Amino acid sequence: MHPAFSQIDHRPWPLPERRWNWRQTWLDLLFAHWEVPAALLRPLIPAGLELQAFEGRHYIAVVPFRMEGVSPRGLPDLPGISAFPELNVRSYVTCRGKPGVWFFSLDAARRLAVWAARRFFHLPYYFAAMRLEEKDGVIDYHSRRRHEPRGADLEARYRPTSAPYLAEKGSLEHWLTERYCLFAASPDGQLHCGEIHHLPWPLQKAEAEFARNTMTAPFDIPLLGEPILHFARRIEVAVWSLAPVD
Repeated sequence: MHPAFSQIDHRPWPLPERRWNWRQTWLDLLFAHWEVPAALLRPLIPAGLELQAFEGRHYIAVVPFRMEGVSPRGLPDLPGISAFPELNVRSYVTCRGKPGVWFFSLDAARRLAVWAARRFFHLPYYFAAMRLEEKDGVIDYHSRRRHEPRGADLEARYRPTSAPYLAEKGSLEHWLTERYCLFAASPDGQLHCGEIHHLPWPLQKAEAEFARNTMTAPFDIPLLGEPILHFARRIEVAVWSLAPVD
């Protein structure tokens, strides 16, 4: 059994009845959230989705991490394919009242992963030159997207500053992180929902220094003020294939 299924009572809705398809492990992850005006986000969200707010505030996140064990269910890890850095830019939406994630962009350091995610998950993946190193508990993360004239680069150093804990239900950090589906749009405009499952996030408080962060420049979204920061060392994830939204 996938280790994520040792607990399911924290989910906001039941597990899908159909069989899950992919396994992944996410490691050394930083959630960096900035509050942004809804007017900047709304034009980037397709019809059929509604922006979701927490107490009237909207957020965008830059999320660097690395992946291991990316493989179809039942298959072993594939050397040179199943492990790579990834970097997401995301916000939060609902579809007919169901909360989820909308990805503005996803960068990965494996061309095959970029192709597969675009082909099978309709997600805006890009190939980037990426490097992640840890020294003395500090993650040094570099990413530069190829062929992006407006810039989509990240140079950051981050680390956890507390022991792991579970976010309290109803809190902002719980709202920002405990998400169990994504929405995507196929080339014909059809909305799809992709379900995931994992244990509750083992969050840690974090600190970060951003030497360069132009990940939202392609969307004309400035990142102002200090971000809300959380770190997570490791989480095992089960992934279902996309299903069309009726």
